[in-house]
Amino acid sequence: MILKVKFTIDKSTNQVVTNLVHSIIFCTITRYETIMEEKKIKKYTSCCDVNGIFKIIGGKWKALIIKSISSDCPKRFGELRREMENMAQTTLTIQLRELERDGIICRKIYAETPPRVEYKLSEVGKTLLPILDLLDQWWIVYKTNQNDE
Repeated sequence: MILKVKFTIDKSTNQVVTNLVHSIIFCTITRYETIMEEKKIKKYTSCCDVNGIFKIIGGKWKALIIKSISSDCPKRFGELRREMENMAQTTLTIQLRELERDGIICRKIYAETPPRVEYKLSEVGKTLLPILDLLDQWWIVYKTNQNDE
């Protein structure tokens, strides 16, 4: 629904009204998002938060990054960049920062010229390796079953 209101006011009052309208819209949107998030939490509460899990390790690249770091730990950014040649450098940087934020990997910065950064799995990250192996095994079985049908 679009609400059209016609004002005939000077510029300074117009700015006040514009700011007020923006504040009302922002508060309404924020409150709506909060209500919807509360409904989602209540509706999908379970012993296994699959959405939370896939926020951490989901996506196209995160499992590949975790496996790559685990195969040769610690791993430098340049090595990861070469291994993930189909991934844009900014995407790699974002994915690494998210994994670091979530405690899956650790980043060590060396004060050298040129700067050197190494990534390694944290203790929590190491606990993901058997899970990722199980997912790999499941995928192989699934693909085999799909091809047989």
